[in-house]
Amino acid sequence: METETLALAQEINFSMWALFARATLTVKLVMIMLIAASFWSWAIIFQKVISYRQARREAARFDRAFWSGEPLDGLFDQIGADPKGHSQKVFAAGMIEWRRSHRDDGGLIAGAQARIDRSMDVAIAKEAEGLQHGLPVLATVGSTAPFVGLFGTVWGIMHAFIGIAEQQSTNLAVVAPGIAEALLATGLGLLAAIPAVIFYNKLSADADRIIAGYEAFADEFSTILSRQLDL
Repeated sequence: METETLALAQEINFSMWALFARATLTVKLVMIMLIAASFWSWAIIFQKVISYRQARREAARFDRAFWSGEPLDGLFDQIGADPKGHSQKVFAAGMIEWRRSHRDDGGLIAGAQARIDRSMDVAIAKEAEGLQHGLPVLATVGSTAPFVGLFGTVWGIMHAFIGIAEQQSTNLAVVAPGIAEALLATGLGLLAAIPAVIFYNKLSADADRIIAGYEAFADEFSTILSRQLDL
């Protein structure tokens, strides 16, 4: 009897596709959701890695141009009022408000320093929002995917036990397929969650460092303009 049971179990296909095909509709939907979440997470991860790398390169290039000794007005005329670079946008926001704060007679309107600082703060906030866009998705996938997979596992095991009761048999050929299908849902949940959590932490730290660089530049630029205001 044991030999027949083992032979029957060996004949059952335990490939990933076979496990998915034999699963109940509910477990299939759970697996599809987890696979979709995993692809979505990886798409965000690749996009953020590329965009953060570009942002760091752009910041380094602009930093060299800013401290090259070229007059600020000339640098602003080169990049324009609506540049593409993140650092350039912060600089442009400050320069636009700087120029708007000059009266026709060449004097400065009162409160220019505060308005310049606010303009750059708003520009930094907009760039920070763009840099951090998509990261909440990684956090959500990382925190919920294991529980979604666990739900699929519980549902699959429940269905397996129902099958055992209906067939009134507890041999390996009856139990193994249902348990394997159920555990696949947990595996997919972890497969989606682990990279999402790891890269969420990494990308959040990268975004914070980039934003801190913009804030440091804004402080330095504000200090330079404040010297002009005191002259």
